[in-house]
Amino acid sequence: MAIRDHSRRTFLKGAGCSLIAAGAAAGFGRSARAAGAGQSCAVPTRAAQQAITPQTALRMLEEGNARFVQGKMLNCDYLQQAKATANGQFPFAAVLGCIDSRASNELIFDQGIGDIFSARVAGNFVNDDILGSLEFACAVTGAKLVVVVGHTECGAIKGACDDVVMGNLTQTLANIKPAVAAVTGYEPNRSSKNAAFVQAVADKNVALTIAKIRQRSLILSGLADRGEIGLAGCMYDVHTGRAHFM
Repeated sequence: MAIRDHSRRTFLKGAGCSLIAAGAAAGFGRSARAAGAGQSCAVPTRAAQQAITPQTALRMLEEGNARFVQGKMLNCDYLQQAKATANGQFPFAAVLGCIDSRASNELIFDQGIGDIFSARVAGNFVNDDILGSLEFACAVTGAKLVVVVGHTECGAIKGACDDVVMGNLTQTLANIKPAVAAVTGYEPNRSSKNAAFVQAVADKNVALTIAKIRQRSLILSGLADRGEIGLAGCMYDVHTGRAHFM
């Protein structure tokens, strides 16, 4: 354990980053970035990121989705944002979503360049690579929130429900099978033809993914237990554009 802790400290020091406790940030008050809950095209700064709490980060995503649904998305200059973040990044959240073309994390939460880390894989599950990415996002770069976003009408969920076998996709869908098994009932039609069953599996998959993050990442579970980051689940409705936090 001492070797592991030493390696982690060395990694953080090498990255030029320190962990910021949410408790300290809470007393700081809302930063210029957080003051309008993200309603600005200004890219996050280190000071603004440090002042954001996990609760504020969640509210920023909620308000971004509200803008998306209302058709009032920010009209930002993305090239300017790219230039402004060229020498450093201070995102406030890490979002794990599905690869589905209808569910872009940045778009559905109305976030610009430098605002969020975005991990995407069919079925929005975690493996070692994604867990490592989320650990980097939070423990090294300072993101205050991890959100797992599932969505309605998910093709990966449907494939897992139907026990699809096809090349490398077979192993991908195997990561969703625990959610299929965990949903009881819905006989005699436990297939993609049963919309209620598919949605129940999608909901369960988000819950199990959050649980797996805690179980398999001592870094993320430790940060969450100390209140330095938040962990949240979300279901995005491809019909309405609304993101419902669980």
